[in-house]
Amino acid sequence: MWDTLLLAFALMLVIEGVLPFLMPGVWRETFRKLIEAGDGQIRFIGLTSMLAGLLLLYFVN
Repeated sequence: MWDTLLLAFALMLVIEGVLPFLMPGVWRETFRKLIEAGDGQIRFIGLTSMLAGLLLLYFVN
């Protein structure tokens, strides 16, 4: 189980690093906009991301 968890974490880090590596200007501008967003908007983005991940896990398994 730990192997799978570490593999998933490593894959997440690789995917998260693609945008800053390929398009650092877009990544920087995205974070500028995120800093200006309110707490409610950030929470909604997080909730949407978690739900999308759960749906993906459901369909894969």
